[in-house]
Amino acid sequence: MKDKSSPPDGASDDSASPAPKPTGRRILLGVLAGAVLYGAMALWADLSALLTAVAEMPWTVLPLACALSFANYALRFPRWQRYLHLLDVRLARPTSFLVYLAGLSLTVTPGKLGEAYKSFLLKDLTGTPIHRSAPIVIAERVTDLFGFLLLLALGGLVSHPEQRPLFAAVTVLCLGLVACVSSPRLSGPLLRLCRRLPLLSSLSDKLEGALESTRILLAPREIPRATLLATLGWGLECYAFFLVAEALVPGAITFQFATFAFALSAILGAVVIIFPGGLGITEASLGSLLGSRFTLAGLAAEAARTQAFAATILIRLCTLWFAVFLGLLATFLLRRSMRRSP
Repeated sequence: MKDKSSPPDGASDDSASPAPKPTGRRILLGVLAGAVLYGAMALWADLSALLTAVAEMPWTVLPLACALSFANYALRFPRWQRYLHLLDVRLARPTSFLVYLAGLSLTVTPGKLGEAYKSFLLKDLTGTPIHRSAPIVIAERVTDLFGFLLLLALGGLVSHPEQRPLFAAVTVLCLGLVACVSSPRLSGPLLRLCRRLPLLSSLSDKLEGALESTRILLAPREIPRATLLATLGWGLECYAFFLVAEALVPGAITFQFATFAFALSAILGAVVIIFPGGLGITEASLGSLLGSRFTLAGLAAEAARTQAFAATILIRLCTLWFAVFLGLLATFLLRRSMRRSP
């Protein structure tokens, strides 16, 4: 099972210990945070009315939403494969897909940086130094943000001018990050500073290697294709959100509005990186936007609030928490295969 690849120079610089399992503490903390958050939302929105709304939903909607969520990850898998190719990491496609999905087990971490767990798995399977492959997570997050920005623009930025400052700020932030890592002139002073600091001097070579990988992954010619895959993939989850909201309150929103609301909430959850998986920020913004639209559709304020948060909880179960489940399942399958390998 173990794929053969010539370890890049410096592979021995990283710890030779096997990849850690997705720590039970981190996953448990994420689950507990989600349970507390959703419990508070349920009580605030009237628990009995919330359960009634969920019970009346057609049973086919949630499996379809989960299928669209899985299709999102499948659609963005070629981006992961492209990044591995750019870094000269050779891995059989089925194993690569399991590694890719395994990173989702730690999605509920600040900025989704727990997905760097994939780098530990790559170290085990191919000998690739962790600092060389970890920038893949950064490149994925940056191009995901570019994708959400496109979806936000397509979903109704013209009709929601109040969101233009956020759109501009996040765009400038992403472009600034790309410019910084792409230009040795801009990143050079940072490396020189690290070499002078006693606590960071020993890490300067790894930081330089990580910057080199990031420079390759976020090269201007690579960004359009990666962003397109992100836009199409996350667009499927926008449609899943639309299906859930439509099932609860038929005719209240359009797909365009669903795209706008989902993209805006995802951007807010990504920008405020201290919240794991955007917990709290994404739910609050999505529920608020949807509740306002349900009120405009003629629902009483309390009913609109209940239906909006029912849709919010359900779509997060079908996207964020379904992703965590997929990641844990992929981790189990991958580790079982690794134990069977000679």
